[in-house]
Amino acid sequence: MKRKNHSSLILLMMAAVFLLMVVLYSTIFSPQTTTAALKSDAGQMGKPLYKLDIAWPKYTEYFTGQVFGVAVDHIDHVAQRGENVPKVLVFSTDGDFLQAWNTSTLEEPHGIFLANATANPTVWITDVGKGAYGHTIKQYSPSGKLLQVLGTPGKPGSNLNPLQFDQPAEIFVHSSGEIYIVDGDGGMNNRLIKLSKDLQVLWMHGEKGQGLAQFNIPHSVAIDYYQRVWVADRGNKRIQVFNSVTGDWLGSWGSCFDDDAPYSVRLTADQKYFVVAQLNTNQVSLLEAPPVGGIGQCRVTSVIQLAEDIKPHLVDVDLKTGALYVAEIGGQQAQKFIPLTRGSSFL
Repeated sequence: MKRKNHSSLILLMMAAVFLLMVVLYSTIFSPQTTTAALKSDAGQMGKPLYKLDIAWPKYTEYFTGQVFGVAVDHIDHVAQRGENVPKVLVFSTDGDFLQAWNTSTLEEPHGIFLANATANPTVWITDVGKGAYGHTIKQYSPSGKLLQVLGTPGKPGSNLNPLQFDQPAEIFVHSSGEIYIVDGDGGMNNRLIKLSKDLQVLWMHGEKGQGLAQFNIPHSVAIDYYQRVWVADRGNKRIQVFNSVTGDWLGSWGSCFDDDAPYSVRLTADQKYFVVAQLNTNQVSLLEAPPVGGIGQCRVTSVIQLAEDIKPHLVDVDLKTGALYVAEIGGQQAQKFIPLTRGSSFL
């Protein structure tokens, strides 16, 4: 009887040791890691390409409004909205606060773009406000001095001569000086406009709808190295692609956006991936960029899953360092993510 009890005790001890090993294994080797700002599941989210830079900015209390846009190069500009808040905050790439713009000429900033960053930098901002300064696109000096205004301040419209906008969403200024504008963050217009360096209309697509080259809230625009224009067609939950010279429609991507629409489109520094913010699912997706000569189907390579209610809106990429910046409406902040790289190429 004692020998039987002794055998049972050994079996119970072995079972307990096995159960303990299972628990320890699942704890140590679980694929999911979580921080307050970033959630990443390597098993479900693909190959990690970025990590959060917790040191940028050094003091987050400068964010006092809803952050809608960010434009970066050797200096980082953050556009925010709110009552009695500076509309633009300027940081160094190391996270030091440099200055704030308390300009009365800017009502509700939406998109922001830093042009000619190395030579003669200027900051372009789309203003979707409905007051005396709204429905315009403004060019500022790096210190916040107003240089010029595109559109008719305070008067929404669809004219091309003179130019009128209705809640213009974003602007992209090419290195050639040519300008691409997506006009229509919920207003009467749903347009993609290309302007020459001297602000003459070169071509335009301007119909609302679901067909080819039609839009429903064109929200973001970017140009790649192969003369292709990529537009986040938010209301239609797709990205459309055009020839930058002729304006011809080249294709569209929609299969990646069943769960949520694309809000932004930018290219990584090495042009290998598109960076797309998806506000309602609180994630930033990296899509494989197609080679020259084809568009193909979109393919998600990696996803940065942000915390609930962060609501990423627009993004920008530092073409020198590869760092990714995300403007977050819900989080009322901008965050910086640095690439997991050696040199300038992704691992």
